[in-house]
Amino acid sequence: MAVEEDIVELIPSLRAYGWFLTRRHEDVDDLVQDTLVKAISKIDSFHTGTNLRAWMVTIMRNTFLNGIARSSRSRTGAEDCVSTTLSTPATQEWTVRGGELMRAVERLPLHYREMLVLVVILGETYDSAAQILGVQMGTVKSRVHRARTMVMEDLQARAPNDPLGEAPPDQGAAGKNAAGKNNAVGVAVS
Repeated sequence: MAVEEDIVELIPSLRAYGWFLTRRHEDVDDLVQDTLVKAISKIDSFHTGTNLRAWMVTIMRNTFLNGIARSSRSRTGAEDCVSTTLSTPATQEWTVRGGELMRAVERLPLHYREMLVLVVILGETYDSAAQILGVQMGTVKSRVHRARTMVMEDLQARAPNDPLGEAPPDQGAAGKNAAGKNNAVGVAVS
């Protein structure tokens, strides 16, 4: 019965990882529920003493990827459908900044986003993440580093407080000096 109790304790971590996989709050509960049902039905295949979180994350990842394969055969709506956007923008600055960060993470390619979530958000070790995803530890370190760099570059390239998270238009040659630095009013040249 201890393993079932440990599974219950992992639900918040599974919800966090599920959100990063699906990027839709509506799908998180379904993914977590499917993962829990599969894990409990296959509890006999879990070896006591091994990493339960890694086992659960692997089940969730496989469930998510199988769902993508199924859904790619039957598309019902466009990705930029108005029903998927928020109707009221956040008013607190921390919410806005957090939203900007989350959108930057969401824009990462799946293999980078997955590594960033496993290692940085969920706290998995490089070794554990390598085992979960079936890659070398060097690949995990490289992808986490690259994902962090991509998120920072994305945040620096986008306008602050932009509710849509859109990149600012390119200033072209008129807004830059010969060294390639910005000359626009209000832009600090370093």
